[in-house]
Amino acid sequence: MKVLLLVSELEDYAITYANGLARHAEVVLCVPRRQYARLARWVDPRVDLRLLDWPRHSSPGNLRFLASVVRLVRREGPDVIHLLSNNILWLNLALPFWRGIPIVTTVHDVEVHPGDRDTKALPAWATTLAVRQSDALVVHGEGLRRKAAERFGRPLGEIHVLSHPAITRYADLARAEGLAPALRGEGFTLLLFGRIFAYKGLDLLLRAEAALGDRLPGLRIVIAGRGDDPWELRGLMGDPGRYDIRSRFIEDREVAELFLGADAIALPYAEASQSGVLNVAAAFGLPAIATDVGELGATVEGQGMGLVVPPGDAAAMAATILRMAGDAGAREEMARRARAWAEGPNAPEAVGGRALALYRDLLRRRRAGYAERMHPSPGG
Repeated sequence: MKVLLLVSELEDYAITYANGLARHAEVVLCVPRRQYARLARWVDPRVDLRLLDWPRHSSPGNLRFLASVVRLVRREGPDVIHLLSNNILWLNLALPFWRGIPIVTTVHDVEVHPGDRDTKALPAWATTLAVRQSDALVVHGEGLRRKAAERFGRPLGEIHVLSHPAITRYADLARAEGLAPALRGEGFTLLLFGRIFAYKGLDLLLRAEAALGDRLPGLRIVIAGRGDDPWELRGLMGDPGRYDIRSRFIEDREVAELFLGADAIALPYAEASQSGVLNVAAAFGLPAIATDVGELGATVEGQGMGLVVPPGDAAAMAATILRMAGDAGAREEMARRARAWAEGPNAPEAVGGRALALYRDLLRRRRAGYAERMHPSPGG
């Protein structure tokens, strides 16, 4: 089977998904050169990587680009086209040209996260139009499946769950460069990583740290990633000296060093669907402290790879940080389970195998429908 993947962002997810799928099918990955050229070494050689001169959303060059993509698809003749993100403003115009090919769209976030300036810049109708023109949708959990059915008015049978695969390249980089985990001392380091927007629950983490007072000597909180400035919430902090704040884009080697140096990952989200950060942490065998929002609680608790707290409850978050920091044995067991999940049922090749089964079922249904139209049953 030949699958053509199209995506303009989400580099870690797209590369991981393509690499896993390439263990089972012929894969053509079409992505923007400006974002993916530096990452080409992380793409499995079995993936046919096409670095395209993909214009930005505001460029009038998108019309020329779309014509070139339509020609590319015609030349490749894939069995399935999978749009790995619903942020496909201009690609909506190309979808009618591909009606003879099953189209799958992954909807990562059924609703835009509060404060997510990146996604909010795109009009909501773009996702709705993509969904209407797709044969099937993919989401990352059963809860999201139900939400997608409600929002888009699609039958549950047309919405499929594929988990976000474990993101392994930072752990692979750490091994390749011989980066060693930090020596564990008396302290406890908690890492909040990624896009620091309102939905990430930064305020909850800061209020929990303040609530801890002096009960956890040696606590260190690392906040790393672009977005909102954590120092604007300085008034919520108990002890600003506990914080290591890096408000910027984090290069790959530093990402690996941050995860190696942490004792646990913090996911104090106020709202979420799933988390790519959790999938990086699992590859490092890093336990999680997460709020029970979206698919986070079900994943973390279901896999036994961390502790879950109610969203917005600073006292519960503080108590949970204290509990995890004080039980090294439990942390080690959670770490083992996180790594087992990342290397087993949520490994990229495992998710790729489930994706292949989805594509095959989609093709079977389409062919059965075509045969029924050509040769209707008596009385049909």
